[in-house]
Amino acid sequence: MLKVKTAALLATGLVVMMSSTAFAADGKALYTAKGCTACHGADAKSPIMPVYPKLAGQGKEYIMQQMKDIKSGARNNGQTAAMKGIMAGVSEDEITALAEYLSGL
Repeated sequence: MLKVKTAALLATGLVVMMSSTAFAADGKALYTAKGCTACHGADAKSPIMPVYPKLAGQGKEYIMQQMKDIKSGARNNGQTAAMKGIMAGVSEDEITALAEYLSGL
């Protein structure tokens, strides 16, 4: 009985770890789920306002740094106000996944 309970716990833990890792690794799904399309466009190169950046094709490291700076407050100008709230709900793994996706567009 102990072996069955142990196996069930391990299986549950693996499913949870795999699903969160898979979600974090899917930058395209994150781009939509986090609401990025609302301002930056579904294609990441058609922002709703000219002052919003086109994200598609930017360098991965650059994108990551900008998101981290907005999240930490290091980048704090008038255009980052809306992003600050969004970035509060984005993890480090999700930042990486988003940057990988966007840089590959």
